[in-house]
Amino acid sequence: MNITRLALLTHKRVLLLQGPMGPFFKKLNHCLRSRNARVFRIVFNGGDRIFANKDNRFDYSEKTAGWKAFITDFYADKKIDAIVLYGDCRFYHRVAADVAARSGIRVFVFEEGYVRPNFITLEENGVNAHSTLPREADFYRQLKPKPQAARSNQPVKYNFHRWACYAGIYFIFMFLQRRRYPHNKHHRNTDIGLETGYGIRNAIRKIWFALTEKPFARAIANDLAKRYYFVPLQVQYDFQMTKHSPFKNMQAFIRTVMRSFAAHAPNHTAIVFKHHPMDRGRPLFYGYIRQLAARLGAANRVHVVHDVHLPTCLKNAIGTVTVNSTVGITSLFHGTPTLVLGEALYDIEGLTCTGLPLDRFWSEYKAPDRKLFQKFRSYLIDRTQLEGSFYGGFRELLNA
Repeated sequence: MNITRLALLTHKRVLLLQGPMGPFFKKLNHCLRSRNARVFRIVFNGGDRIFANKDNRFDYSEKTAGWKAFITDFYADKKIDAIVLYGDCRFYHRVAADVAARSGIRVFVFEEGYVRPNFITLEENGVNAHSTLPREADFYRQLKPKPQAARSNQPVKYNFHRWACYAGIYFIFMFLQRRRYPHNKHHRNTDIGLETGYGIRNAIRKIWFALTEKPFARAIANDLAKRYYFVPLQVQYDFQMTKHSPFKNMQAFIRTVMRSFAAHAPNHTAIVFKHHPMDRGRPLFYGYIRQLAARLGAANRVHVVHDVHLPTCLKNAIGTVTVNSTVGITSLFHGTPTLVLGEALYDIEGLTCTGLPLDRFWSEYKAPDRKLFQKFRSYLIDRTQLEGSFYGGFRELLNA
């Protein structure tokens, strides 16, 4: 049972800020009201507005310089005792959370699931590198095993088509109502034409890669098995890259990994880069990786894939190198040695190869401690995960 969920449901004057694109926060609003909470919602653009309840939404359309004073007064005027938001690195959320912390107001943060599929994340105070979960291996080793809570037998998978529909609606209304919110500071590109083009290209490429990558998928499970290192790429504009990593962009990460691989990995090994599915419609790194591989004299040892089955990639790899993707947790689940180059809540001695320089990882990697991982994963699910999907179905929280 997620104890953060129980804590959230005890509050009676709750403010919702930005949620995931779509009706999730609208449903959360209904859930909280059904438990006799007074709920408020601040909207920052037309996309937020279309997915908010009409009877309790409040516009913020002023300049960002005025946001701190506005939210401070709002907390006091409405006697807010908890705020809920999606993602803790957005400008409005960072300021609101800082003011809330100083005012004794609890902060609840939603994020995509650390454990995927079938889960979403709900933590208090922060997520990802801001998570307050213990980072000491001894804490988890000392935990006593306990029975896992009963879960539904029906998986709730991420629904890409539903996400695409919600995203389309969100950006259309953001564009249509842009004059109502002239100073909105959004964390993503809001060019509707560009985003539409990316969406169309994403759909086309998904079909194309599903057809063309079948031979390589078979090779990974057979001829290449345990002869390659796996590198999952992350979303270029994601806060995991911009706030919680030492890399300026994804190209810098690719360059660091490729140079080290070419110079220090055993000659008989290969490396497989996998694009993030959310970036499928955007400019790809394929050309950059191929050119860099040629310059480093490793062209025949470098592969780039898009939609090859992720668990297959992980369980057949020698090791995984990531910035800080939650793919790293899945890699540990499969017993694959994992090196994290950014900040991650699971970068714990005994789980990952933390402290090991990248140049030495290729030959000195160590598999994760299976018992330690089981205790960590159990604690992680118990404290931070809720069954469901923002874009596929809602269970544990909204059916309370």
